[in-house]
Amino acid sequence: MSDADQVAELLARLRAGTPLVQCITNAVVTGFTANVLLALGAAPAMVDNREEAPVFASVADGVLINLGTLDAEVAQTMRLTAEAAGAAGTPWVLDPVAVGGLPLRDRVGAELVPLRPSVIRGNASEVISLSGAEGGGRGVDSTASTEAAVDAAASLVGRTGGAVAVSGPVDRIVDGSGVRTIASGTPTMTMVTGVGCALGAIVAAFAPYAETPADAAFAATAVLTIAAELADEKADGPGSFAVQLLDALHRVGPADLARLRVG
Repeated sequence: MSDADQVAELLARLRAGTPLVQCITNAVVTGFTANVLLALGAAPAMVDNREEAPVFASVADGVLINLGTLDAEVAQTMRLTAEAAGAAGTPWVLDPVAVGGLPLRDRVGAELVPLRPSVIRGNASEVISLSGAEGGGRGVDSTASTEAAVDAAASLVGRTGGAVAVSGPVDRIVDGSGVRTIASGTPTMTMVTGVGCALGAIVAAFAPYAETPADAAFAATAVLTIAAELADEKADGPGSFAVQLLDALHRVGPADLARLRVG
């Protein structure tokens, strides 16, 4: 079975199962993330308060924890929810937005890694910084290549036992068995806020159906980047691209996934 066939099979299982995905994500992207999950065939649940979020983590099929807009209370909610997800066996995804150079998110990211996220999804600078090395970065933008982050990703895999997805022009998915690459996608993805954050939610949606965390990250990256290519073919610019991306996620299927570029 080809990579595209495996992704198509997982996508069919996701759509049949309508996974409940809990998102503790940042204020900038909450609505877009929910719409991405709905378009894909998942059910979003933005349960992010301290009293309810840890309880809901045992009900959800997958959990996203995104460090985009942090304060002390949100950080505590994230820690409690990660612990609850781990105890319940619910796969959870850590998106270390802008880790590297800002004290609160650096500290919270370092505290969440030992709680063993199933998948860490970030850009190269974020992944390098989360590993404890100097990653550079400029806010939410990476200043390092995804290839430069492979060793840092492998280091994180050694600490979590899961997988790390490094997003960029060439995406790299790292786990204990090696590195897989995806070269699909379009630069327009970087012109719409929330596309990268939505990828973390899509990984959480695939996680209940994938054999390994790396398979979930690979399938999510494949579906999003192919949908982005389909959207770019119809869009006139970033605004219409965002709308077209939702439509493309809704209709993407096996024939589209055959255009996946790997390796």
